[in-house]
Amino acid sequence: MAILSIQSHVAYGYVGNRSATFPLQRLGHEVWPVNTVQFSNHTGYGHWRGQVFESSHVAEVVGGIAERGVLADCQAVLSGYMGDAATGAVILDAVAQVRAANPRALYCCDPVMGDVGRGFFVRPGIPEFMRERAVPAADIITPNQFELEHLTGRSIRTLEDALAAVTVAREMGPKVVLVTSLLRKGTAPGTIEMLAATHSGAWLVYTPQFPIHPPPNGAGDAVAALFLSHLLHGRDAGAALGETAASIFGVFSVTHAAGARELQLVAAQEELVAPTRRFAVERVA
Repeated sequence: MAILSIQSHVAYGYVGNRSATFPLQRLGHEVWPVNTVQFSNHTGYGHWRGQVFESSHVAEVVGGIAERGVLADCQAVLSGYMGDAATGAVILDAVAQVRAANPRALYCCDPVMGDVGRGFFVRPGIPEFMRERAVPAADIITPNQFELEHLTGRSIRTLEDALAAVTVAREMGPKVVLVTSLLRKGTAPGTIEMLAATHSGAWLVYTPQFPIHPPPNGAGDAVAALFLSHLLHGRDAGAALGETAASIFGVFSVTHAAGARELQLVAAQEELVAPTRRFAVERVA
């Protein structure tokens, strides 16, 4: 299965396409990465070099792929950090081209905008674009808690709040919502949760949270890729959630053991396909 992945790129470290491409390939997918930015390293270091690509550059690369006559082979489009709001329109045009060639293709939008404690870290216009255009066009969205609150206008403090928010999010257009990090009242100390919801129900899983400071960037990008992969392989949302949680826990375990700041995706590659520890997935709706 081929996946068109339109995200950021860094030379050093693992965020965006660097965080998504290898897990997808390790799970058996052909990946066509299109980069929205090219930086030396992710911005969490406070200093980086490189540039945000013009939307015309992204469109040109997508156009070149289309000219190969291969869009009918594309099973999904995955988007993440856009760099600039104008790039969002290019991404949606790419989704439209893929869907025209393959009506069964899925669009998975990771609405990268910000995070709890950091607030928004994207350029002006992107949060509005995500809420008004990208999310309604998507089949699957993978927001973190902060992003879900922005998209739905709802504060999340309890599980009931989270379930209400994902319902609002699905009413915006997506069939599947994965909340990639959930911290709420009732969460056991030292754990972090993920929540997946479809029209069929909602499922919750929690895993231990490793004391890595600062926490590695790019985990959400890897989670979105893993979840999409498992859905494409025919798993339902609950099963895909369980597989994703097990794999990302394994990656964090290896990263913590190495004392590394960057996700150790290569060292932990077996965890992507055969996680050593699994976690109970609870149906909550």
